[in-house]
Amino acid sequence: MEKLMKPAEYAQELGISRQAVYAKIKRGILTAKNVDGKLYIVVDNESGQETAPREEETTVITKKPISTQTNISVPLTDAKDYKALLKAKDETISVLKGTVKDLKKSNKQISTTLKGEIDLLKEAFYEMRTLYVHQLEQKQSQEAIEVISEEESMDAEEERWIGLKKFFKQHKITKEKEQAKIIKRLKKAYRAGDERIMGMEDKLKFNANKSYKDILK
Repeated sequence: MEKLMKPAEYAQELGISRQAVYAKIKRGILTAKNVDGKLYIVVDNESGQETAPREEETTVITKKPISTQTNISVPLTDAKDYKALLKAKDETISVLKGTVKDLKKSNKQISTTLKGEIDLLKEAFYEMRTLYVHQLEQKQSQEAIEVISEEESMDAEEERWIGLKKFFKQHKITKEKEQAKIIKRLKKAYRAGDERIMGMEDKLKFNANKSYKDILK
């Protein structure tokens, strides 16, 4: 008559691990059934009785001394259980070796993947650093150009304003009477707010880039 046992119960009864039980099922040594989505080991009464101690089965070993006979009885069940236990342990070790091998393979794949990701991150960091340095150099170059342009414009701004002597020399006015008349006209234009004329340190400055035909006529 068949008896259904859970893998954990069967392993506990034989003194082996559940991995060894599943290994036996996989190899076809044990018969298993799926009942309501759960796995059970099929055990018949005979196999069940094999795991129980037998008091009746004994082996008689006869020794013949010179004058007497001694009978020594050794239970067969202990030897069988010991062999079954050794076999179960070997199967457990085999299962564990396979598990360790799979773990090593999985770890190797993970290490390879991580190494590839690290290499990609290094390349991305190098590209970002190169781009940042390039942008920084461009920015510094633009700032330097702007500073030079501002200095040139300031120099040009200062050069645009000239004094009275340069003004007369630029317009080729040499006679004193004519210069006196033009000075009066320039002062009048300055008081009127003429942008071509600027007062600086109690002296008049004139924009050399402007035309003064209206004053010099």
